[in-house]
Order: sequence, then C-alpha cells, then structure tokens
Amino acid sequence: MLVIHNAKIHTMHQPEPYASAIVIENGRILATGSDENIRSAYPTPKPFNAHGRTLLPGLTDAHIHLESCALSLQVVNCETPTREECLQRVAERSIVTPPGEWILGHGWNQNSWEEGYGNAALLDDIAPHNPVFLTHKSLHTAWANSAALHLASVTRNTPDPANGRIGKLPNGEPDGILYETASELVEAVLPEPTLEQVVQAIGSAQARLWQLGLTGVHDFDRARCFSALQVLHERQQLKLRTLKSISLENLPHAIEVGLRTGFGDDMLRIGSVKLFADGALGPHTAAMLQPYEDDPTNLGLLMLDAEELFEHGCLAVSNGISMAVHAIGDRANHEVLSAYTQLREFERSLSLRPERPLRHRIEHVQVLHPDDLPRLTSLDIIPSMQPIHATSDMLMADRYWGKRAALSYAWREQLNHGATLAFGSDAPVESPNPFWGIHAAVTRRRLDGSPSPEGWYPEQRLSVLEAIQGFTTGAAYAAGMEDRLGRLAPGYLADLIILDSDPFTCPPEELAQVHPVATMVGGEWVWTTLE
Repeated sequence: MLVIHNAKIHTMHQPEPYASAIVIENGRILATGSDENIRSAYPTPKPFNAHGRTLLPGLTDAHIHLESCALSLQVVNCETPTREECLQRVAERSIVTPPGEWILGHGWNQNSWEEGYGNAALLDDIAPHNPVFLTHKSLHTAWANSAALHLASVTRNTPDPANGRIGKLPNGEPDGILYETASELVEAVLPEPTLEQVVQAIGSAQARLWQLGLTGVHDFDRARCFSALQVLHERQQLKLRTLKSISLENLPHAIEVGLRTGFGDDMLRIGSVKLFADGALGPHTAAMLQPYEDDPTNLGLLMLDAEELFEHGCLAVSNGISMAVHAIGDRANHEVLSAYTQLREFERSLSLRPERPLRHRIEHVQVLHPDDLPRLTSLDIIPSMQPIHATSDMLMADRYWGKRAALSYAWREQLNHGATLAFGSDAPVESPNPFWGIHAAVTRRRLDGSPSPEGWYPEQRLSVLEAIQGFTTGAAYAAGMEDRLGRLAPGYLADLIILDSDPFTCPPEELAQVHPVATMVGGEWVWTTLE
C-alpha cells in the first residue's frame, strides 16, 4: 500500500474534485481524501510526502503516431526557421553517412520559409552520394532528391497515383516534392527497420513521453507498430496505456481473425479503424467546399466521399469495430458527417449495442461549415482534436481559409454543443508535450505570445479544467475506459503525475512551462526526479 499525502490533488472526479491524500494498492486507487482522514484510516510507516506539489491523473495523447514519433527521434530534425538551415542539417548528416545509405528527415514546412518549397537539385548538391527523403511537418508531403526518385523509379512519365501528385518542373521532370500518396512511391523503397529496431525505438520513446506527463496514447500507426507494442507487452516493458487503431487496408484481416474494438487489456487494446477523407492544410490538400484564398481553382483533395465512407463503415460496425476518420477541410468533415448519419441509421437497423453505441470519431475536425457545427453532438461523434495545431497553423489558416478560419479549431463551439473532446498532439507532426497543448487550448497563443494577449479567435478558448479534461476524462471516454481511467477516484487505475507547479493557479502564459517531476503508471513510478 502507498499513501501519498500533503498534496494538491485535482481528481477530475466531480463528487470529490479536490483532495490532499490518496491511497494506492495493487495498481488501483483505494481512497482519496484529506490528510487527516486518510492517515488515520490507512496508517503506514512510510507515507509519501508530496510537499504540497500538485497531482493530476496521468495524461493521454488521444492522437499520436507512436512508431513515427519514436523513429523521428533518430532522423534529421528539419523543423527550422529557414530552408538554408534545414539544408545545412542534411549536409552535416551526409558527412557521417556512408555513400549509398539513406538520409531521412522530418519536420520541414515551406510555409515557415521565405524561400518556400525546396527541390531535388538542392538536396543533390549537399548530399550527392546518398538518397534523401524528408517528410513534411504535416506528414502529407515529402521532399526527395534525385537519387531517391531514381531508386523509386519516379520519372517524368510516372503517372500521379490515386489521391496524390508528383511535383513537376517546367520541363516536366519531377521537382522532388511528393504530395499525399505520391510520397508512398519513395516510401516503398525505403529500408524497413526491423521489428526489434521498432521495439527498441518505442521502448526508448515511452520514457520521453513519461517525462512529459503522458501515461497513455491513442496510436494511429500501422501493423508493425502493433507488433512492436505486443513484444514490449510480452516482455512486461510496455508501461504506456495504448489504444491501437487498425489501418483501413488491414480491416479485412482484423475481421477475419475476429478483432473488435475494445479487445485487449488495460495496457494494450484495439481502437478504431482509421480512414482518410482528405489531406492537410499546409499543402492545400484539405478538401474544401470553396477554393483556397490564394488558389482560386483548388478545392483540395477528397480521398473518400460519404458513400465510400459509409461502405467501409458498414463493414466495420457489423464486426464490432468503430470508425476514426481523418478530416481537415470543411468539405471532408461534411462528407464524414453525412456518412456517420447513414451509419448511425444502419447501426440502429441492426440493433447494434443500443445501450452503448460504438464511439466513432473524427480526427482533427480543423474547419467546419456553420451548418455542420452541431452535427457531431447530434450523432454522438467524438471530436478528436489537437489544440497545438491551432497555434501552429493560425497564420496558414488565415491566409488560405480567410473568414472560414473563424470556425477552425473550434473547441469551444463543440463544447457548447455538448460534445466530449479528446485531445492529442499528432506527434511527430507537433510536439507531444501535453502542456503545450493545454497552453494552446487556454490561450490560443504561440509560445512567444503571438498573435495578441487575447489570442487567435479568443472566443474559442477553453478553461484550464476543460483543456485538461481533453487529455484525461475525454480521452478515456474515447477509449471506452471512462470507468477506470482519466480520474483519481476509488477503483480507478493508479496513473498519475506530480507537477512542479499548479496549472490551475499559474498564469495562463506559463502553462507551457509546467512539467512533471514524477510519473506513475498502474501504481508504479515509471519516472521520477524526486528522491
């Protein structure tokens, strides 16, 4: 038995929102209350003195790409303020990379560079003896050099793949920029990391996530990541509660072996099937009802319409699997909501779990048409959103969407309609630091304070409590684990963090600097700086 006392405990549990002591036994919370009541009811010779520090439930990132995030720690960091600096980092890596071996990188964003997009020739000049492949910050575009394009057999005669586009020079040759599924042409020839390499990468990455206060994630990477997670779990090394999605191409296989949403245990369980309705804002591939402000002929790229989504959805729900659909643009979100309208009718016709309908989600929900704002709540769809996207994307949103940006990243709007928000980061697209996400949700400002003291479209700001709920109770609800996760209450899993400051009382602009000093998963301290 462990008794923690002399603490400021925010339980996220309405019957007893505050406590100063907590009792933990066999990986679960036995009791919470005042120091006096707990110490007298549960005497122990060595109680843990929190010295007045703040305790919160462990935080969950409800949208992360775990394998990609883990492997990104090993590649060139291309998130730089200038294109020249990105090229310099690639050049430095080329010096220590043997000829013929791949140089991989992630994080570039042409919208942050005065020069805009790069091209294959720039990479050829600095890495003439290596194939180079750099993924965009959004993961919806890639930048390759000529050696990489050659290995992938991408030439002037290569047709654009479905839902993708190969950038071209005026003479018709590939320019090195690959949009959406076109990047898969090069990805297909990349050297595959072994399963054990992925196991080791995720094992190392989870320690980093603990340090940020994360005790759980909803992962949207593919089957190899699931295999690696199972290996870690078998070795009893997985200490990060993971809800694992199924990619659309693997849906028939999942059905064939009988996997259903919720299968697994409290450490590793099956989530939803993941589909893509469109692309992303930065590369202008998010599907829009009206053209981009700076490109009057471009409506983005719709990958799946309502009928196609409904068809996949019928297959999924008939076999007990919920849906999670990536949708950025207002047209994509409209199509997804239309599909979910049909799907809910289909579920009712089959009398599927009427007492507990499948918890379908929309991932991102970045901009909605005004008519679609209340539809997520009316259909009981979870908006799985990433607050840090708002502050990262705000300048692009204003530039590319104009007045439509007023209803982008609209968390307050969804709460006002009664939705349950689940918050994440989309790492490695953004930092997985949940306190950066909380700061963005509360202030609608970047870390440097821009764009103003009031924040970007301040009417969409949340309270600290609402922001933290997105990473605790909301994420637990999305996982179907709200009866045992996301709160510090009797019977709940003993996942908690101790913080160096109290996010409920610190100035809002300091929320991004809050960080844990200890993290517990299932009653075990998995990381601590305390003696």
